[in-house]
Amino acid sequence: MGSYHVVVADDHALFRQGLKGLIDGVADLAVVGEAGDGLELLTLLKSNLTALHLVILDISMPNLRGIEAVREIRSLRPEVKILIVTMHQDKEYLYQALAAGADGYFLKKDADAELFAAIEKIRKGRIYVSPHLSEKLEDGWERIRRGLGKPVLTTRETEVLKLIAEGKANKEIADALFISVHTVERHRANIMEKLNLKKTADLVRYAIQRGFL
Repeated sequence: MGSYHVVVADDHALFRQGLKGLIDGVADLAVVGEAGDGLELLTLLKSNLTALHLVILDISMPNLRGIEAVREIRSLRPEVKILIVTMHQDKEYLYQALAAGADGYFLKKDADAELFAAIEKIRKGRIYVSPHLSEKLEDGWERIRRGLGKPVLTTRETEVLKLIAEGKANKEIADALFISVHTVERHRANIMEKLNLKKTADLVRYAIQRGFL
């Protein structure tokens, strides 16, 4: 079996170098590229980096956040596997990552213990979820990957929902997120459709129940 080529994308240089050191210390693994933000990662993937098997991706990066980056990678390089590494233990992030197309999800604090187990499982064509998080799943993650699990809000929709729940008007939300009022209205409609809710009060109740406030 040849070398398994990996790209590491994380805005924290020390963590990125730590992962690189761990991976390069294994005979049949090799880091062939690094990126400090989402746009840098996409530029790298559009280059002549043909021999690539896995992207290890932080969910919280500048310029292009992890969930959006997963969707872009899926469109740009559908053959490449994606392993999310994050500090977030909230299951909403887990659902979003898997629904967007990630092949694995594990916590930064467990990187030393879980990294190679995650890579090995993904390498075999399976989905890896940190044992600390898997018990939080209410649907099987294979179903979530196929879009058959719980309705999943995008990162932007979640931001809009939080501001709606705080009582912000559409114009205030637009100004806060640097988007148009029309875009806010579209996000609001998408949120209500995904969650099968009819009124703003229902959105607020949902946000409170999910701990968004």
